[in-house]
Amino acid sequence: MFISRINHHSVVSRVAIAGLALLVWASTCTAQAAGGPPPSSFADLAERLLPSVVNISTTQTLKTPQGGGLEMPQFPPGSPLEEFFKEFLERQQGGPGRPDAPSRKATSLGSGFIIDPAGYIVTNNHVIADADEISVKLHDDTVFTATVVGRDPKVDLALLKIDPGKKVLAAVPFGNSDEARVGDWVLAIGNPFGFGGTVTAGIVSARARDINAGPYDDFLQTDASINRGNSGGPMFNMKGEVVGINSAIISPSGGSIGIGFAIPASLAMPVLDDLRKHGKVRRGWLGIRIQSLDADMAENMGLPDQHGALVASVDPNGPGLKAGLKNGDVVLKFDGKDITEMRRLPRYVAGTSIGKKVDLVIWRDGRKQTVSATVGEMPEDPADKLAKGAKPDQPKASQGKDGVLAIPGTGLTVSSLTPALRERFGIDDENKGIVVTEVKPDSGAAEKGLRPGDLIKEADHKPVGSPADLGKLVEDGRKAGAKSLLLRVENPQQLRYVALPLAEGKGKK
Repeated sequence: MFISRINHHSVVSRVAIAGLALLVWASTCTAQAAGGPPPSSFADLAERLLPSVVNISTTQTLKTPQGGGLEMPQFPPGSPLEEFFKEFLERQQGGPGRPDAPSRKATSLGSGFIIDPAGYIVTNNHVIADADEISVKLHDDTVFTATVVGRDPKVDLALLKIDPGKKVLAAVPFGNSDEARVGDWVLAIGNPFGFGGTVTAGIVSARARDINAGPYDDFLQTDASINRGNSGGPMFNMKGEVVGINSAIISPSGGSIGIGFAIPASLAMPVLDDLRKHGKVRRGWLGIRIQSLDADMAENMGLPDQHGALVASVDPNGPGLKAGLKNGDVVLKFDGKDITEMRRLPRYVAGTSIGKKVDLVIWRDGRKQTVSATVGEMPEDPADKLAKGAKPDQPKASQGKDGVLAIPGTGLTVSSLTPALRERFGIDDENKGIVVTEVKPDSGAAEKGLRPGDLIKEADHKPVGSPADLGKLVEDGRKAGAKSLLLRVENPQQLRYVALPLAEGKGKK
């Protein structure tokens, strides 16, 4: 099984067709149970909506490597074959000294839909990415050249503009995708080959799907057949409102088996509004790096469940620090919305108006607290900024004596930072803490993903400056009956919290 952007072609196997038939039958039963009998016909709705759906074709100039991609084989010096291949490659390139490599035209097909009679058209970013020319073909076969108003790769949306002149365009409105329920009927329309609109019907199969396509995944899933060239096409509710933009499918062959994904209108509308006004997306920003909670972390912090987003680091110049957020806080609510999953918080923050003051309910020191933050504008590359320069305010740990200590019952061996270890693991001179030098296989530390080279900066929210500091905190935790010790761990890839199991004999010996 794989996730495929749906402007690519593939052949559906008999197995996939049989599976699709079964899914359609099951979906029909579900829809009948949830919302009564299916509509007697979609004809009136389709007739009204088809003129708003367009075909989008793009042309891209690709450079062909010189010699058609061939490289000079290696021959012994003076070999007659060397001269022969040199002349052959020069002929392939069009002669020696040619400044430009040969090029060829690549085309791509997709769909889109009109949202404004003035000529604004929505499609997927991947449909028009790297295109030199973009053509829009209307339902009546009229063709226009389009320009890109703006695009957002993170949500996979693009806004195009054509000049319709005196031609009247049929625009469609957005609906409230938050009201879409599993089992609701939807109509998917595309114009994949420029032959005219293609209409398929199905139900909403699931909501809030995360398919690892981007940082703000919140897809609507549908069993309406979505095939090659349907990327960027609209998904309508029974009122004729756009509730989603068809974007991807899961399939073993690339063809539809009844598992398609659409970007919800509630996520798309503010993005498109920003693209229209500014040519780019202006997202809300708190300046915090977060991670999810596992059961051990939640228990260690006294939380009743694993809901929430754990703050791993706070940008020293971000709104979060000004609001008083700290490393180790758990965000439970943002602006009145429950953070049931960690990934919900980035979407809520990104979709909040810049400059808006919001309340955050956090978990700190074993109880709920409320802080207020003013949402800022996300910088161009906040992840890079955090990775390179985010050093939140915290007590500085003093370096203990050089030494190595195996922490009993954890599988961890740690050491003070020495010049040799800094060089070995690529730890800069400004970084403080102790370094993991060994992790026993099948130990509690290994199960939690700790590896040699990890830098332990804090334990139980206290700075760690020597192996003895960690050893004492482990023993104190065991005496207090704690099952785990919360570590703040850094490596070149990430900064995160880890709940280190304290039970003696954890894992295999």
